[in-house]
Amino acid sequence: MLDRLTRSPSVVIPDQLWAATLASLPFMARLDTAERARLRALAGQLLADKQMSGAGGLELTAAIQVNIAMQASLPVLNLGMDWYRGWKSIVVYPGEFVVPRHVTDDDGVVHEYEEPIAGEAWDGGPLVLSWEDTQRASTQSGAAYSVVIHEFVHKIDLLNGAADGVPPFLPPVRQLDVGRWSTILTAAFERFVAEVELIESAIPDGLDPESDEEDRYYAHLPFDAYAAQDEAEFFAVSSEAFFVEPTGLQQAFPEWYALLVGFFLQDPLAGR
Repeated sequence: MLDRLTRSPSVVIPDQLWAATLASLPFMARLDTAERARLRALAGQLLADKQMSGAGGLELTAAIQVNIAMQASLPVLNLGMDWYRGWKSIVVYPGEFVVPRHVTDDDGVVHEYEEPIAGEAWDGGPLVLSWEDTQRASTQSGAAYSVVIHEFVHKIDLLNGAADGVPPFLPPVRQLDVGRWSTILTAAFERFVAEVELIESAIPDGLDPESDEEDRYYAHLPFDAYAAQDEAEFFAVSSEAFFVEPTGLQQAFPEWYALLVGFFLQDPLAGR
């Protein structure tokens, strides 16, 4: 584990560990030398500022901490660590973890259940991750997936008090127009929902939802169908695609992609 005595104001990440982690995440390859240096500094700041702990029997190694910090720092590469203010704790489980849920039906009856999930960001509270799913950003080449980026983008979205897909437009992105953002977000989200509904209407009844055969129905989507849940999930899931596998996102939703370029102050497709 990284030495807690070095945690203020920034953790010094060993060269060999940094290089190995960088090489394990293919979507980091686009960063130039200056950007990689800035990413390393931000990751060190995050490790100093946040309290990362293992749960469910996970031994929290330095490699786990640096992997998470590196992925988490990418969205704020040109924004700064202040965008992750207001909370302190990152909890990491070995795999999916179970959270209690409740839903009220049309008759007012409350139904309680437990849901296994890969990550969750709580408003003002901790950010929780599955290490098994975190590693998928390294192992699933060609997939627009990073649970770390997803949950940290939720934290950005929550900065203005609501997870609605409309983050605060603070310096250095104060010039962005909330009305235009909302209009383009809603249009992209509604078109994506329509595409997902069309796919789901074509899936035969009785097909195993966990099967590869069902997955093939969704294969042409630019990112995970979970983005159809609501605007907040669309923002988080499409942000994963923006950083990890941006080509499909840009082709499917060019206006939304351009807004993300303006917000994150990065263009992952520049120079390609």
